[in-house]
Amino acid sequence: MNRNEVRDALYPNCPVRNVLSRVGDKWSMLVLFTLENNRCQRFKELQRNIPDISQKMLTTTLKMLEGDGLIHREVFPEVPPRVEYSLTEKGKSLLPLIDNLLSWASENMDDIIESRRQYLLK
Repeated sequence: MNRNEVRDALYPNCPVRNVLSRVGDKWSMLVLFTLENNRCQRFKELQRNIPDISQKMLTTTLKMLEGDGLIHREVFPEVPPRVEYSLTEKGKSLLPLIDNLLSWASENMDDIIESRRQYLLK
């Protein structure tokens, strides 16, 4: 059992832990932001747009985001099968909140760094 499974088993109904586990995951955020800017994408398109993600990590991340209801996976009955990923309404509603957090971090980063410096000097 990995750390995420243990954490989820111990605190399955904690909204803070559950949401922050996605917001704090760099791959999830990169996938969400990539889908925000490019609407529907196939797996290989996502992999090209996030060049440092491995195939396994992208697969795992997509499954988690789909399980959370943040992205939609659509399989087209073609040969070979075509699969496209897009944001759900819930996924779209999360992005402005993350944008606000990123804006806050950008506005306050210099002060935070200075506070850390002062703290270490004590």
